[in-house]
Amino acid sequence: MNFRLTIQYDGTDFHGWQAQDGQRTVQGELERALSLIEGRAVVVHGAGRTDAGVHAEAQVASARLSREIAPEKLCAAINGNVARDLRVVEVRHAPEDFHARYSARGKTYRYRVFNERIMSPFWARYAHHEIRPLDLSAMREAAALFVGEHDWTAFSSAQVEVQSRVRNLTRLDITDRQSVRGRGRLIEITISAGGFLRYMVRSIAGTLLANGRGEMDTQAVSRAIETRDRSLVAATAPARGLALVQVHYE
Repeated sequence: MNFRLTIQYDGTDFHGWQAQDGQRTVQGELERALSLIEGRAVVVHGAGRTDAGVHAEAQVASARLSREIAPEKLCAAINGNVARDLRVVEVRHAPEDFHARYSARGKTYRYRVFNERIMSPFWARYAHHEIRPLDLSAMREAAALFVGEHDWTAFSSAQVEVQSRVRNLTRLDITDRQSVRGRGRLIEITISAGGFLRYMVRSIAGTLLANGRGEMDTQAVSRAIETRDRSLVAATAPARGLALVQVHYE
């Protein structure tokens, strides 16, 4: 029986999504819990691999079980066998051909920045702290350059082996609001694409932040995209500000 799981996690204390020997990972914890429930080894497939420190508000996974169990009971059983920083929020029966990764048509990530002199403890684990003022108009002007199909060599890890680094970025919005709980300005960079390369979102966010601080102008951002030269890209933004917020399916 094929199941679709919607998952939330605070990535701070995880060594990323992918199961690794000797490391606490999201996939590893889910497989451990499901294997206890099933009575045999269970493989969990995720829609994507989040890095260490990256969070998820709606990660999607799929897993096959031989035993019959109601989705709501499976959800409760998993949550009863994992720590509080990981929760399955929904379990559904899925078609036999559903695969969390290969059935996905795109993803949306959100990078959060707390833009105040003093960091709120309520955002310390979930947002990057930027003390310096940020020019949102400049950031939005630069953001428009990223939308569309580009070769993202300059904005991804050199160690990742992929057939192509071309990806189509369909959305890049930058908004700000006053966080009532944090008592300060919260900037959110929301990015959607059919697929992402490792560090791609955090690299784009880091370059946009440099642009907002006045360290890079729009022309410099354009050159980095066009030339695919990593030396022209700003420092990659820290993992704590990033969250996977939606996986898109047909």
